[in-house]
Amino acid sequence: EAAFSKQRDLIMATRGVKQLQKLSIYYCEHGGSSQYVREFIRSGGIIKLAQENPTVEIICQVRPAKHPFIKGDYLTGYGKQVCVKNESFKIIRQTIHRLLWSSGRKIKKFEKPVLTNTPSVQGMWTPMLDIAQQNWDIKLVDSKS
Repeated sequence: EAAFSKQRDLIMATRGVKQLQKLSIYYCEHGGSSQYVREFIRSGGIIKLAQENPTVEIICQVRPAKHPFIKGDYLTGYGKQVCVKNESFKIIRQTIHRLLWSSGRKIKKFEKPVLTNTPSVQGMWTPMLDIAQQNWDIKLVDSKS
């Protein structure tokens, strides 16, 4: 749980707008495969999730005699659906947080490496580049004289 609270600020956003619009949890009231989903809802985890994410619409819906799944609908118009049949309480939480942190974009596979005719003027960044401690001699030039 500490990992979730530490990364709470890393929720995926594009231009400051959270991409997940609606989170739907579908489960069966009696089915054994929905046991942990029912436990998650009864434990108040869904209430806590709604309080932490007020911009996301959260829906819990009963589907009799069907396996449980969690669906995320995104601002882009795409949706992601994850089956949580017989998954533990921990996996259900991870699935919900994974949908929260996702951008909702379709995953593209790059067939070829990305090449450019105009390489970066700044050069390649490396972790060994430490320019924070250097003094820079900055002179203001008056253009009127």
